[in-house]
Amino acid sequence: MKIAVIGTGYVGLVSGACFSEFGFDVTCIDKDAAKIQKINQGEMPIYEPGLADLVARNVAAGRLHFALDLAAAVAAADAVFIAVGTPTRRGDGHADLSFVYAVAEEIAPHLSGYTVVVTKSTVPVGTGREVESIVARVNPDAQFDVVSNPEFLREGAAISDFMRPDRVVVGAETDAARDVMRALYRPLFLIETPILFTNLETSELIKYASNAFLAVKISYINQMADLCEMVGADVHDVAKGMGLDKRIGNKFLHPGPGYGGSCFPKDTIALVKTAEKHGSDVSIVDAVVAFNQARKMAMAERVIIAMGGSVAGAQIAILGLAFKPETDDMRDSPSLDIIHALVKAGANLRLYDPKAMDEARPLLPPVVTFCESATDCLTGAACAVLVTEWNEFRALTAAHFAATMIGRVIVDLRNVYEPEAMQRAGFKYSSIGR
Repeated sequence: MKIAVIGTGYVGLVSGACFSEFGFDVTCIDKDAAKIQKINQGEMPIYEPGLADLVARNVAAGRLHFALDLAAAVAAADAVFIAVGTPTRRGDGHADLSFVYAVAEEIAPHLSGYTVVVTKSTVPVGTGREVESIVARVNPDAQFDVVSNPEFLREGAAISDFMRPDRVVVGAETDAARDVMRALYRPLFLIETPILFTNLETSELIKYASNAFLAVKISYINQMADLCEMVGADVHDVAKGMGLDKRIGNKFLHPGPGYGGSCFPKDTIALVKTAEKHGSDVSIVDAVVAFNQARKMAMAERVIIAMGGSVAGAQIAILGLAFKPETDDMRDSPSLDIIHALVKAGANLRLYDPKAMDEARPLLPPVVTFCESATDCLTGAACAVLVTEWNEFRALTAAHFAATMIGRVIVDLRNVYEPEAMQRAGFKYSSIGR
């Protein structure tokens, strides 16, 4: 069975590589010639642990290909996966589906024989029906079905998530389409992965409902953290006590500076807009969107308060730029709001992230300084702010901070360090909900 994947972004590249690891012949298509050339040279456009080795192994085996020629790949394919971006549309907040619909128009003339067209991109309810309409209009003779197969890949753990997922969701409405999807995911059937077959609309909504629920959990524990600070409780013990209840679970109950990344920010907004369009109330999600944005801004204020009410002229070290560890993704990262606010308040910022520096540069003011290491970043700082909990930052000790910094203020937005140890070392230490 042959697969064509349209788009070599995060979802397309990881999915294509993993399907080839399953043993299928996969061609990944992109219009960016420079990007395709770099991938063919072994240079990955994103940082994802294990991805470069996975791609190299399957390219060498002759199962994975990267090309510009959409027509040939689509004509030969049994399944065509649409894996292009669906960013938030400027002006109204809806998901921008222009790339998805453009792909539908482009692939339609080249479909040959029965083909399953799969939306792998995260798309609102109704998108699959529109893709179906576009393909049928452009190529009335096409023999095809449209399937929704949302991805549930965590950045930093995407390969393991694809190979051993909690579940696979497939919105397919004909026996032929279901048979093709069963064949594609047969390796997961063998390890008893739950595979849920639904209609198109249900599959599309499952993705948004899942991400929005996780965003709600994150915002909920952040609000509980704020309350803990007011009443003298410890948010980690609160979270543990909640998480031991099997109805709640302990995942996504970690306080911090708010969620970011490629999924939660745009998917929560898109769900709110979809609900508004259909006259349905998802006010809980709407409130989470507003709270999360306000929280990111409030983190800068925490730094200013920790510094005695002003950061003007102060040298501040920012440890971590990516929205989470093990990725270089800067999309909606809390660090962006924090850095812009501190620069506006007059701080002199030194920044370091193990992987996200190149992605961060064009998004940040030119007055900030990018550093070569955590030690370089901390040297001479009056205050250190931990934004992203990379493992190398977890290894930093109070003695290391004391030896490099001139000040004694640490703002730990991920609760990585022990308050007592930092206080014994003479630091004014601020964390979340403790």
